[in-house]
Amino acid sequence: MKEKSENTRLHYDTIIVGGGQAGLSVSYNLQKHDINHIIFEKNRIGHAWRNDRWDSFCLVTPNWQCQLPDFPYQGNDPQGFMLKDEIVEYVEAFAKKVNPPIMEGVAVNRVWRGEHGQLNVNTSAGEFSADHLVVATGGYDIPIVPDYAHSLPKHITQIHSVNYRNPDQLPDGEVLVVGTGQSGVQLMEDLHLAGRKVHLAVGSAPRSPRMYRGREATEWLFDLGFYKLTVDRHPLGDEAKHKTNHYLTGRGGGHEIDLRQFALEGVKLYGSMANIDGDKLEFLPDLTKNLDDADEIYVKIRNDIDRYITENNIDAPVEPPFRKVWEPEFDPTSIDANAENITSIIWAIGFRPNYRWIELPAFDGRGFPQFDRGITNVEGLYFIGLPWLHTWGSGRFLGIADDAQHLAEVIQRKLAVKEVAYEV
Repeated sequence: MKEKSENTRLHYDTIIVGGGQAGLSVSYNLQKHDINHIIFEKNRIGHAWRNDRWDSFCLVTPNWQCQLPDFPYQGNDPQGFMLKDEIVEYVEAFAKKVNPPIMEGVAVNRVWRGEHGQLNVNTSAGEFSADHLVVATGGYDIPIVPDYAHSLPKHITQIHSVNYRNPDQLPDGEVLVVGTGQSGVQLMEDLHLAGRKVHLAVGSAPRSPRMYRGREATEWLFDLGFYKLTVDRHPLGDEAKHKTNHYLTGRGGGHEIDLRQFALEGVKLYGSMANIDGDKLEFLPDLTKNLDDADEIYVKIRNDIDRYITENNIDAPVEPPFRKVWEPEFDPTSIDANAENITSIIWAIGFRPNYRWIELPAFDGRGFPQFDRGITNVEGLYFIGLPWLHTWGSGRFLGIADDAQHLAEVIQRKLAVKEVAYEV
């Protein structure tokens, strides 16, 4: 039961901030332990999927990986890739199953430690407190736009990927997409398929096969145990949390993306964006390296699958070795936006988290939370729904169930200890 605390704040055992699939999953597991809790969601369930994605958006991972707690994908296309509206329907159906105690349209403004040890929470709906607080807001708070973007001439439209919806929203002319993470390459393809002339600033993101040796590559990787690889076993350790995901797409039933092929089809490729000086757009001389590095990861994934097939005597069709279909003659370092008729720039270089509302010492110098499987060194503070929270699957529909169950069990044990202490 919730109760009034000494300072008149409404008190819960646990407060969850964020009502997306991660926060809902925690609520589902807390209910199993009869732990009183509430979710504060500043918008509405499914908001990010509904409002912060482009029109043709679809999942990059196949539908069979949608494995929310006791709520796997229910459709008839497990090998397909849900479109934006279908993702919203899936999350809303899960919410209906969970039937969580949630307050939508409530923003959390501040969290701090109270004088009696409780976590105080200031919201747009009033003051609350809790013994435990789970942050399930994700890390995509502040769209990243470089400082030099301010020097771009006013006649050139610039938007962040979070605000892109479709090619028709952009003025006539050619488009520069900056960034080749999953969003960047998919927006490039969206524009290219619509007949727009596209320029692409290629970053350091790796790429992955889609189909290989008769199966979807993610199926092979699942069998190889990649999705259960824990961050403590990753060669990069905690730095893995900051690496860009492999690019590929679920569009049209799913396919891999080879930027070299798009170059043959007319997309103009450059290296990483470096600066803007009026109409002059400047790039690092790293196009060749970035393409080669992405292909190196692509080939490594194929080799891992080959080795698994051989070691397990699996009958699978053989595919020809990878070959480069195009190579740049040189690494361009600048272009004139007017001469190229570039009238729009889309920044697809990611987001920064914003945890300034949490006034607790749980963050590194870059503002990222420090935790072990979502459990911070601050008593009662937890995170969920972030990449590499525990495994490669943690930031996906596939791994949230295990992470949510683990946090709920930790909270349940700590509440049980507290109860025993009170009885003594």
